[in-house]
Amino acid sequence: MASAALSADHQPVPAKAELAAITPHALLERARAFRPRLRAMEAEAERQGRLPQDLMEELDGAGFFRIVQPRSFGGLECDVPTFYKVMMELARGSTDVGWVMALVSGQPMVLARFPEQAQAEAYGTTGEFRASGSFAPPGKAVPVDGGYRVTAAWQNGSGCDISTHFMPLVMIEAPDGPQPAQILIDRKDFQIVDDWNVIGMRGTGSKRVVVNDLFVPEHRVMRCHGMMRGAEPLDLACTTSDNPMYSASISPFLISQTACVAVGTARAALDHYEEILRTKKSAYPPYHEKGTDPIHQRNYGTAFRLVSTAEAALVQAGHEFMDYAQEWQASGVPFDQMRALRLRSIAVQSVQLGWEAFQLIFHAGGTSTAAREGHPLTRILRNFNVLRTHAVLQLEDAAHAVGRTTFAVAS
Repeated sequence: MASAALSADHQPVPAKAELAAITPHALLERARAFRPRLRAMEAEAERQGRLPQDLMEELDGAGFFRIVQPRSFGGLECDVPTFYKVMMELARGSTDVGWVMALVSGQPMVLARFPEQAQAEAYGTTGEFRASGSFAPPGKAVPVDGGYRVTAAWQNGSGCDISTHFMPLVMIEAPDGPQPAQILIDRKDFQIVDDWNVIGMRGTGSKRVVVNDLFVPEHRVMRCHGMMRGAEPLDLACTTSDNPMYSASISPFLISQTACVAVGTARAALDHYEEILRTKKSAYPPYHEKGTDPIHQRNYGTAFRLVSTAEAALVQAGHEFMDYAQEWQASGVPFDQMRALRLRSIAVQSVQLGWEAFQLIFHAGGTSTAAREGHPLTRILRNFNVLRTHAVLQLEDAAHAVGRTTFAVAS
């Protein structure tokens, strides 16, 4: 791949002084320290239907929105495994927070494929960039001189309330049929409609985002292929950074974002089950603590195994993402569809492992404890069920994609 760097037209954005020297280990420790704070605010996030503003500012100050943001634009430019670890830890504190943070703070990986002018405009002079997005239903983009006129009402814009930008999918009208693309929109140019009435993931603020006949200049458009979340840019090459992770296949990263939230949520459920076993006593004589019961010990150990395996698989997938990107840049070995599908398969299987662990935990937790309204496991039950409905996390779809690609069957 060609060398990439900022042009003379754009000056690098310095990182915030308090973040300039932070290490990946320190970031992870910060995420762990947030756990009590995140659990304490879950009810308030559900009530507001979004992440509270003061919490967002704390998360921003801790550097979590800049984990994979390029250094040249004021970010920390950590690797993908670090991003996965931090997102799992934040989700361990709160599924809602984990979901918003994973999706919003991962967007610099997408923005890196836009033209340099768009990146420079988005990051500005401070590097402050938080973007939500939505792929459905795609907006309508009509070509005009210098760009496009866009009209749309996108659903499920997770984190739109806290975002500085929006990066949705549009279909560009063309003689040979609609062409998909992602676009970059400033916060002042879109409206939010609160239609987020759901049984779970209430605090994510995944509301409708609306624009009407908005002009979007050509440099804020990135052509892509594919119709679902995880659509690939037609041109993967990043023109502003030599880091290979910014010029790699993007879909495995985007799918793993959501998988990290599911696995972190499963770890949270294990935390709550452990508390039950340490603090609750058997309903029958001699009324020992539940943790002394061999059946509960076996259940805990089984759930622990499932969650630990899911965590390890996702982190390893993050390392493989970096390896594939490096091999493509250094040796020309393509980060091809089968490599992308391998990482996607690991991600969806990790979600399945986390779900199996949660099911075991919830059933073992007992009706008198885990199933009572107000217990943390009831919120996790609602959140996990809604999370698993996401299109990219379906095991059968991922399996079909692998088989279809392996045997070169047209879709």
